[in-house]
Amino acid sequence: MKTSIATVSISGTLDAKLQAIADAGYDGAEIFENDLLSTHLSAREIGAMMRDLGLACTMFQPFRDLEGLPAEQRARAFDRLERKFDVMEELGTDLLLACSSCSPIAEGNRERIVADLADAGERAARRGLRIGYEALAWGRHINDHRDAWSIVRDVDHPAIGLVLDSFHSLSRRIPSSSIGDIRPEKLFIVQVADAPVLNMDLLQWSRHFRSMPGQGDFPLDDWAEAIRRIGYDGYWSLEIFNDRFRAGSAHGVALDGYRSLRLMQGGIARAASGASALPAKARPLGVEFIEFAASHEEAEALGGMLRPLGFRPTARHRTKDVTRWQQGGINIVVNCEPEGLAHSFDVVHGASVCAIGLAVEDVPAALARAEFLRVPRFEQAVAPGEWPIPSVRGVGGSLLYFVDAATREAMWAHEFPHALEPLPEAPLLTSIDHIAQTMQYEEFLSWLLFYVALFDLEKTPQLEIADPMGLVQSQAVESADRSVRFTLNGSLAAQSLTSRFVQNYFGAGVQHVAFATGDAFAASESAASKGLERLAIPRNYHDDLEARWGLEGNLADRMAADDLLYDRDGEAEYFQFYSRAFARRVFFEVVERRGYEGYGAANAPIRLAAQARHKPDLNGL
Repeated sequence: MKTSIATVSISGTLDAKLQAIADAGYDGAEIFENDLLSTHLSAREIGAMMRDLGLACTMFQPFRDLEGLPAEQRARAFDRLERKFDVMEELGTDLLLACSSCSPIAEGNRERIVADLADAGERAARRGLRIGYEALAWGRHINDHRDAWSIVRDVDHPAIGLVLDSFHSLSRRIPSSSIGDIRPEKLFIVQVADAPVLNMDLLQWSRHFRSMPGQGDFPLDDWAEAIRRIGYDGYWSLEIFNDRFRAGSAHGVALDGYRSLRLMQGGIARAASGASALPAKARPLGVEFIEFAASHEEAEALGGMLRPLGFRPTARHRTKDVTRWQQGGINIVVNCEPEGLAHSFDVVHGASVCAIGLAVEDVPAALARAEFLRVPRFEQAVAPGEWPIPSVRGVGGSLLYFVDAATREAMWAHEFPHALEPLPEAPLLTSIDHIAQTMQYEEFLSWLLFYVALFDLEKTPQLEIADPMGLVQSQAVESADRSVRFTLNGSLAAQSLTSRFVQNYFGAGVQHVAFATGDAFAASESAASKGLERLAIPRNYHDDLEARWGLEGNLADRMAADDLLYDRDGEAEYFQFYSRAFARRVFFEVVERRGYEGYGAANAPIRLAAQARHKPDLNGL
């Protein structure tokens, strides 16, 4: 795949954008006219810079309102076209994007449109240049790629070809099967964007809500496969308009874009044809461990919360100041080392989750996938006799370890040989149900892409949750067997719990960990009896539950007594309770699922309001 990105997709000055694009690994870039107009560098200097950076100038864009104009306006448009040809020669590109006309004075006469494009093709050919014609979804007369292709086909000029843009086609729900009629030599470039499915004006949708492949809801796998099937072998170029990306780091957004193209190359939701030659998505088999960084004092306080939940410290590391806590199939590692990443993490963030270990089938393949996506490895010196566990950088500078599923028992035995307390005989908690990570709103789509590109995880629908201080955007990614689930959360509201966590935590990170149980009532009562401070839920909530669901007997009373929240989906039921926050940062959740697959989103406003009542505790936790 030959990769490209339009400079309009990222923030900054044009020279900074081009540096970021080159650093991310693209083969080329489209120069957006406004970027060129606003730079102090000439087109010739920009062209030279691109060549020095190893970037092809894949296209100059956009040229608007070329076809179907009255005589006077037509003459002016074609004079302007010749001027743009001059710019293209200085940039070193041979391709110009011409959008279908939106001018209110443009005529829709097909013969006129064909004749105008044929004339433009003659002018371009005399200078060794080409024009790609694109159907804008809101074009006045041409707004469907099938119509644009019909015109390009009838113009039948070597210098006139088609530009396909996924947004313009998929926003109008044009069948991707129609791409099969296009001759590959007439498809000059392919532009790519994803987007959430929204019911709104097409122009506003396009200008503000485009996203990278894998971040939205468009059926890009079908669309890309249709293009591959006709034999297209040119550039796949991102053209993204998104307010979040304009506010983000040029290097970060450029790298996300590169990853998204690689994701699409191999298939977003399903493997693409020819994908067998590419590193496959890593298939996670479960959360092997969660690692907390903490000082000794913080570790003691953390233990004071873990014990009431039923955990026991079962072993110490062979050489390090690290303790393994266990219950059921859950492993929590508390790292009190005075140096290394965990110590640095604790200094910056305070006691918190610094790493997550995921069990995978094939560690080398997982690392190959990470390298393919340019996900940075984390490497540190391994002490003699220490078990090597490779890792990559995750949310907020934390680590994601790849644990070999076939040797994990041997790993634990080797690394933690010093026994402490025995495992609980009758554990109340069985596994890690999900991990909730909170981040800046502008980073949300980036981390969503990270998970779905690197791992074989599916997205759930995006939700907006009402915090007493503003809205929170939330979306989950989960493995097919639900053994691995992450929920991602971000908010624009400065005083929301989510935003306060990011502010006081000094960055993104794990805000809560949810444990699975087979009996939420027993787990809640046991934890409270042993000193766990639960999040108090108002009785009004439980009275409403009783009325809304027609709960039998004293179920609402029992839930109220145990501070349990409840949701239902058909016959499926969900029970959950929360702890107060540890060190005013991380809190714990315990969930019981009775066939329920969601995350209790209906209860999130109740939980957030309950936590907001404790606002003096910095985070409001």
